[in-house]
Amino acid sequence: MRIHALPIQLVNQIAAGEVVERPSSVVKELVENCFDAGAGQIAIEIEMGGTRLIKIRDDGCGIVKEDLALALSRHATSKIATLQDLEQVSSMGFRGEALPSISSVARLTLISRTADSQCAWRVTADGSEQDFDPQPDPHPQGTTVDVRDLFYNTPARRKFLKTEKTEFAHIETLIKRMALSQFEIGFSLSHNQKEILNLKPAMTAVSQEQRVASICGPAFIESSVKIDFAASGLQLTGWVGLPTFSRSQQDMQFFYVNGRLIRDKLVAHAIKQAYQDVLYHGRHSVFVLYLTLDPTLVDVNAHPAKLEVRFREGRLVHDFLFSALHRSLADLRPEHTATAVNWVNESIADTAAAEFVATPTMANVFDTQSAYHAGPTQQTSLPLSIAESITAYAALSPYAQAELKQQLPVSSTQDTHPLGYAIAHIHNIYILAETTKGVILVDAHAAHERVTYERLKRQYQEGSVPSQPLLLPIKITVSAAEADLAEQEYEYFNTLGFELNRSGPETIILRSTPALLGNVDKELLIRDVLADINEHGMSQRIQEQSNRLLATIACHGSVRAKRRLNIDEMNALLRDMEQTERIGQCNHGRPTWIELSTQELDKFFLRGQ
Repeated sequence: MRIHALPIQLVNQIAAGEVVERPSSVVKELVENCFDAGAGQIAIEIEMGGTRLIKIRDDGCGIVKEDLALALSRHATSKIATLQDLEQVSSMGFRGEALPSISSVARLTLISRTADSQCAWRVTADGSEQDFDPQPDPHPQGTTVDVRDLFYNTPARRKFLKTEKTEFAHIETLIKRMALSQFEIGFSLSHNQKEILNLKPAMTAVSQEQRVASICGPAFIESSVKIDFAASGLQLTGWVGLPTFSRSQQDMQFFYVNGRLIRDKLVAHAIKQAYQDVLYHGRHSVFVLYLTLDPTLVDVNAHPAKLEVRFREGRLVHDFLFSALHRSLADLRPEHTATAVNWVNESIADTAAAEFVATPTMANVFDTQSAYHAGPTQQTSLPLSIAESITAYAALSPYAQAELKQQLPVSSTQDTHPLGYAIAHIHNIYILAETTKGVILVDAHAAHERVTYERLKRQYQEGSVPSQPLLLPIKITVSAAEADLAEQEYEYFNTLGFELNRSGPETIILRSTPALLGNVDKELLIRDVLADINEHGMSQRIQEQSNRLLATIACHGSVRAKRRLNIDEMNALLRDMEQTERIGQCNHGRPTWIELSTQELDKFFLRGQ
């Protein structure tokens, strides 16, 4: 067949395949246009899950009469004009494809009025980009887009839609996510003439937290940490859930780049690394985070639906996100936690409790009776055996701390020791401590495990990494690109205890490894690290392997369940906990302590009622 030009309507229908996947796709494109128009209030009306009607109205700047036809034409936009504009896009939309694509698969009516216009003007479109005849309309300032009978002329596409309930659920979720990105805008959403959402503009910090709570639930705000971190021209704000406030699904993870909701592997990797060692296995963190950076440092034109972005300095962004979240979670100490920890959805306490039972054969090896009587803590070099790691741990406080409680004023003891003072060792597992606010319950093994683990990590990081030469160097065959990468990152591997040399176009030789790694499959580890560096610009696998072994040492070297602790030992552990990072969770992500306030205790016994 001869080459021929496709009809305009068919071209738009093909483009609609990328832009309009389902009714929520239409809503996303139109609401983003409202953002760019400077709207203060957006009203969304939906009927039959969006298949019958999608009507979106805003009070933004509007479109002049002469531009209505252009707004319904492909590659026509007011948001960019040159390549330089494209390289620093700050608006939500800029492709100029949404309206013509939507009109090619639905019956679209566009009504708009500017502030200096005598009246509004209305046009209808069918995707052909022809025969536009603007008609006057009494519409107030702003714009309304009325989309009816979605996919009426493409029945094959309509068959792929789900039920009305499912399609509207996608729309409702989308609006909630978009409402989290634009606090200064009010949103209303109705379905089949029934109001579903009505969110007022949130201009203050308190009202913004209220909006987040209305969308993510009050428990999220109560169990989250406020983030405000800036460095190297990047700023991260928002809320991150405590490690003990987690979910079984990734349905409460919202990340915005310059106000745009995105999903990005690099971002997901950085956040996952920040929660390493504190999140229970199989659980997912919850967060609402906003990254702000120079628009020239991020390419928002990497995906047709603009769901993905590409950072020009990927490693910088990754390290910034990891550092901000890692430090925020690490700095959580008992004095910063006012309430007991919570699990979202199902409880895993029963499963976790089963792992606390001591193994009799191991208890004799790792349990030292004088663990908290060795005097002040002494920093030592990295322990290379389990025995050394255990003997290195020592107590911070003598019996005199028990008398300190009686000597200091109540406010002073509270400020100095937020975990209070030990009263009893319940079932030889849990420490019961009294504070000025109520009582504290501590899982002795879990808490001691975190204390020991953080100490071992600090010793490992502060000292030079002990390297062990291999008796027989390992020859690893890789691709030429991986060999280039290994040669380029020689210093990086060397600082981690690896001696890695290139010996051919596609060959590298591993001559020494960190002594701590032991019997780890070193060839596989090197391959995985190279793959990570190639994809993310960095790798945490070596650190993960080291931390995994340190965690094992800490677990076996910690106070075992069923071993009786005296008052001095319990108070010493409480003091250590107050000085330890990430003390809210053990190495496996289980809670280490909970608090019951006097008010909660009064409720249990109906006091004052």
